[in-house]
Amino acid sequence: MLNSIHDIKKELQLLPDKRLVEIVATLARYKKDNKEYLNYLLYYADSNDAYINAIIEEVDTQFAAIDVNANLYFVKKSLRKILRIITKYSRYIDDKSISARLLIYFCRKLNESEIPYDNNKMIVNMYQQQIKKINALIDGLHEDFQHDFKSDMKDLI
Repeated sequence: MLNSIHDIKKELQLLPDKRLVEIVATLARYKKDNKEYLNYLLYYADSNDAYINAIIEEVDTQFAAIDVNANLYFVKKSLRKILRIITKYSRYIDDKSISARLLIYFCRKLNESEIPYDNNKMIVNMYQQQIKKINALIDGLHEDFQHDFKSDMKDLI
């Protein structure tokens, strides 16, 4: 039987610190996502800028690893991997403006790269989907932020 989050929180409050540390460590070992999220909570939750910079470095590393002369099928797979990374890390932060910022960065990197993505309909569709996602994220933001992001989007479209 699965207990509610409320019940779990109550039970966790009753546990001694040592037992709580053991449970968290076990969760971190159980699944990689748990470990990554715990890493975010412990080291980056107070400093989103540092976390964003770490994500951007990871994206840059992944883009640098792409062989632009390779078959576009393999390039597409690499681009999908980068998007999965961005999506996963954006979920941890849970801020639409940061998600939009990271996706805009991805699209810019793709435009700046020497990848001939115009020759592959799948990659063009992937790019267009990211533009749609960015627009949807921007529409959910405050008007001042919307204006800033829409001016950033002009060079992507």
